[in-house]
Amino acid sequence: MGWPFLFSKKIMAYALITGASKGIGKSIAAELAAKGHNIILVARSQMVLKELSESFEAQYKINCKYLAIDLTKENAAKAVFNYCTNNNYVINILVNNAGYGLNGSFEKYSTGEYADLMKINMLVPVELCQLFLPCLKLLDSAYILNIASTTSYQSVPGFTIYAASKAFVLSFTRSLRQELKKTTVSVTCVSPGSTDTDFVNRAQAGDKAKKLAEKVNMTPDAVAKIAVKSMFNKKAEVIPGFINKLSVFLVWLLPKSVAEVSALKIYKP
Repeated sequence: MGWPFLFSKKIMAYALITGASKGIGKSIAAELAAKGHNIILVARSQMVLKELSESFEAQYKINCKYLAIDLTKENAAKAVFNYCTNNNYVINILVNNAGYGLNGSFEKYSTGEYADLMKINMLVPVELCQLFLPCLKLLDSAYILNIASTTSYQSVPGFTIYAASKAFVLSFTRSLRQELKKTTVSVTCVSPGSTDTDFVNRAQAGDKAKKLAEKVNMTPDAVAKIAVKSMFNKKAEVIPGFINKLSVFLVWLLPKSVAEVSALKIYKP
């Protein structure tokens, strides 16, 4: 793979964020833009991304590009990579944030629905890391930030496939970080808990789960500040918020069945 433009004195680097049109992804993009980083927003909605791009450029005086794409489609990650290479956009920060959950009994959803979830939550981050890594390693400093979840640390009946997919993200990030320790690329995993986004609605969560989330929700901006700071500080893995740290500690401390039965009471159909 050739990246001749990397050695140009006029190089302009970008932070690429998936799932950047709303929620934590949007807040991470804003946090990076506020720090003077050029941004590439990736999500499905062309209109939302256009408005957001114009807003970021006006407010933060940075370059903000966008790509509207459905990451469940075949070769979506390669399309993102090609968009960057064809336009000579050098990526020095890769944020794999896009993801969603499906709440309900395992039998509620089709294999196709689970395949789409697993592609966005697992396969796309892996593909993007693999595609961009050769370029990232050529830079003086570069960062990969993978967004997992506190569900990475336990099985969650009612969110069976989502929790498993986020456990994959955590394990993948840990391994990748160790492999890249002697390179210029730093890899960080951030595992938020309940956050005030549209996650529970898209996941079709029940009223009990929604009410509990409302009591412990962090704001996307608060999560983003911790995530970006942790990334630049080259932290391995971070759980934002005291309550989230405590819940993960209790899951580690107590028998697994206790956490699983508790989760089932909250998330069961």
